[in-house]
Amino acid sequence: MPRIPRSAVVALGLGVLTVLPFVANPYILYVTTIALIYVILAVGLNLLLGYAGQFAFANAALFGIGAYAAGLLQVKLGWPFWVALPGGAVFTALVGLVVALPALRLSGLYLALATMAFAQFTQWVLLNWESVTFGAGGFRIPPVSFAWLGLSTARGVYYLTLVVTALLVAAAWNTVRSRIGRAFVALRDSEVAADSLGIDLARYKTIAFGLSAFYAGVAGGLYRAALNFVGPEGFDVFQMVIHFSMVVVGGLGSVWGSVLGAAALVGFQETLRGFKGAQEIGFGLLLILCIVFLPEGLISLLKRRAPGWEEPLRR
Repeated sequence: MPRIPRSAVVALGLGVLTVLPFVANPYILYVTTIALIYVILAVGLNLLLGYAGQFAFANAALFGIGAYAAGLLQVKLGWPFWVALPGGAVFTALVGLVVALPALRLSGLYLALATMAFAQFTQWVLLNWESVTFGAGGFRIPPVSFAWLGLSTARGVYYLTLVVTALLVAAAWNTVRSRIGRAFVALRDSEVAADSLGIDLARYKTIAFGLSAFYAGVAGGLYRAALNFVGPEGFDVFQMVIHFSMVVVGGLGSVWGSVLGAAALVGFQETLRGFKGAQEIGFGLLLILCIVFLPEGLISLLKRRAPGWEEPLRR
């Protein structure tokens, strides 16, 4: 098959996304914004799960912490959005470093259980610490103004999300092709072998959790801007299933697989929007089918049929 330059495809995709607000209706614009946010989540989770091999279930909780942190910094402390967004992301990254502590001694199923307990504890805090989180009812946040750019709030949030997504995907792409990415893969393949090669396991596990948490925090802050509302029901166990499905369907250990998986799963979720009870079943079934019949994810189909999409761990 003819070689398809990845740079040309990426440039075309960015061009289409750039002009989308001028031709799409508000619903399509909103769904695309959510899809871009999920791309950030999937890439961040893939750094931790697909590259570093850390089987953790804290991503949905960190997503919620990022949304709440950015929202509460505005509502409680009066911070402007442009300060609250990075502030919430940094706070979430610090929480991610705390979550990394069990990973220094636990692995596999035990790490999964420990991080799942953290996720459930986070959900309990969001629901019951009403003096801070406003409880089960959540809270509204003033819309972000982009009048200084001549844009409506919806278009402004969309373009902001597009720029941030492009930057974070590029950062992840460069990270996995660097010394850090190679250390992640060595850690994933065999901790004993990595340790024998002089790789500091504690250091790189901490970096993996911190990076993944930062991505989740940025996504949470943008999610709160897209909805102008934060509530605990958006960061429950089903949210965790969505995140894992995006990574597995797209392709573990693949940055571009994360992009494909997030786009595909958001479309799948919107298709089942009118069947709330069927969403969990649909996602579970899709996850099982991909594990059985397409273990390397959608990106493997692209790599086989379009040479030039390989993702080497070097520059």
